[in-house]
Amino acid sequence: MRAAVIDLHVHWLGRKDFASALALQEKIVAAKREDPSQLDELLLLEHEPVYTIGRTPDQSSLLGAAHLPHPLFAINRGGQATYHGPGQLMGYPIIDLRRCDHDLHKYLRWLEQLLIEVLAEYGIAATQREALTGVWVEDRKIASIGVGVRHWITMHGFALNVCGDLSPFNHIVPCGIDNVAMTSMEKETGIAFSVLDVEMAVEKVALEQIPNLRAAEEVLPASV
Repeated sequence: MRAAVIDLHVHWLGRKDFASALALQEKIVAAKREDPSQLDELLLLEHEPVYTIGRTPDQSSLLGAAHLPHPLFAINRGGQATYHGPGQLMGYPIIDLRRCDHDLHKYLRWLEQLLIEVLAEYGIAATQREALTGVWVEDRKIASIGVGVRHWITMHGFALNVCGDLSPFNHIVPCGIDNVAMTSMEKETGIAFSVLDVEMAVEKVALEQIPNLRAAEEVLPASV
C-alpha cells in the first residue's frame, strides 16, 4: 500500500493589492475549469488596505460607502462588508468541490476547523458559532470567511487577524453583525506574531487536513 498523494499547491504571495490577487484567482479558476486535472491551490498573502462586500442588494453593513478610508470592491462571494489589510493573513483556496462531494457546507466547516487548529498551536482556544460563519474566541471574531463558487470551483476564502490595527473595522458593520467585537492573535495573547510565521502554520495544517475534505474515493490509498 502507498500513502495518498498530496495534491494541494500552497503559495505565499507576500503583500499584494486586492485587484491583482482577484485577477490571479480568476485566472486559476478558469484554468481549472478548462483542465480539471490541475491541482488545487491555496494562495496565502496580505493585502494593502481594502474593504470588500459580497453579492447582496443589502449594503447596510457599509454604513454608506462615501466615508470609507480605503477602496471598496464588490465581489462574487457571499456575505456582508469586511476589511482586509496589513497584519491579516488572507487565504484563497481554489479547490474543485466536484472532488469533495459537491458539498459547500462541508467546505466551510473545513475552513473553520483548519483555522481553529492553527490557532490552537498558538495557545488560542477558538471555536465555531452556530449559524455564524467564521472563527471566534468566546464572543470575539478572529477570522472571517467568505467564499465564491464557479462551476464547483472555489475562490476567495478566509481572513485571519494576526496582528496590527483593527480600527478600520470601525467604519463598517463587520460581516453585517451588529456590535461584533473584532480581535486578533496579538490582541488575545499580547504577542505580535509574524504573518509569515502564521502562514507557515496554515500551510502545514492545510496539507495535513486536505484529505479530510476529499470525497471518500479520492483519499483511499491505492494498492501497489
